[in-house]
Amino acid sequence: MPTVTALRAHTAGHVAVELDGRPWRVVPAEAVLRAGLDVGQELDRERARALRRELVRLRTLGTATSALRRRDLSAQRLTERLTRAGGPPPVRRQTVETLERMGLVDDVRFAHARASALAERGYGNAAIDADLERQAIATHVRAEALESLEPELARVARIVERRGNGPRTARYATQRGFGEEAVAAAVGVDFANDP
Repeated sequence: MPTVTALRAHTAGHVAVELDGRPWRVVPAEAVLRAGLDVGQELDRERARALRRELVRLRTLGTATSALRRRDLSAQRLTERLTRAGGPPPVRRQTVETLERMGLVDDVRFAHARASALAERGYGNAAIDADLERQAIATHVRAEALESLEPELARVARIVERRGNGPRTARYATQRGFGEEAVAAAVGVDFANDP
């Protein structure tokens, strides 16, 4: 069995591992620590497997945090991204659970932020709900996010203010996922005052 003869600081957070007096690999320091590598120890199968597990875990975590740096993702979408990147299912699941515990992945926060952003961009509840469903957000979380939004009538009123009311605005509101009452308001119909 090869013996660890040196562990040298390499770059920030990485260690150069030397086996039997020869350079072997540069690996993350965290992996070395968690695998229990130390100078004078043999790199037996058990330690090599532990190091491999730690490298896979750190690579999966790096993939996840890199994806989250670009944009917020639901737990399911992050899991799908990790699946495409590869790695064992238990490691992917553990990574997502860890990020959820840390608050970096939060479907409730994600749903509220996404719903709010879409509402500000002029979308109605049906379109927002469909988008959240595509993002794999649970039904009850989607409903909660929709309830937190400004009412559709207030949002469509701003659209009517910009575009005027009439059939073209009504079609626009329909295409943007507004409900019947909001679409009627866009046309200029007031059902509340009908006999």
